[in-house]
Amino acid sequence: MTDTKAPAKRTAADGSNTTFTEDEKAAMRERARELKAESRRSKGGAKVDGEADLLAKIAEMGDADRAMAEGVHAIVRASVPSLESKTWYGMPAYARDGQIVAFFQPAAKFKARYSTLGFNDPAALDDGPMWATSYAILELTPAVKARIAELVKKAAG
Repeated sequence: MTDTKAPAKRTAADGSNTTFTEDEKAAMRERARELKAESRRSKGGAKVDGEADLLAKIAEMGDADRAMAEGVHAIVRASVPSLESKTWYGMPAYARDGQIVAFFQPAAKFKARYSTLGFNDPAALDDGPMWATSYAILELTPAVKARIAELVKKAAG
């Protein structure tokens, strides 16, 4: 007897079941391609530099997202050059010891009204019993740039 699974479903806050959106499915397919490409490139045991992949993803973005992503990328590279550039679910991301610490989610990725700078579990942002793990970015002002540099340095540990 073959065990078959139903498509992945989520439960909405109101208790109704929903399936993944097309944007979410596309992001998951993108992640599968990234993992496959990383596996092929690192067969010899060499560390994979994802800078070219990251820059290619930024180049594919629309004008507003691209300008924002280029700015964030420049800040991250200048603030913590030891972080590895990667792509993660089709987004520019930065890793420490192979684990994603921070990522840039362009507004167009999920049709949001703002881009997001997000942080994953390995980020050392802990601040008491509650802290933010993502930040909406509308504009890269000098104050915002300074805050991004501060957050990325802290996240990198």
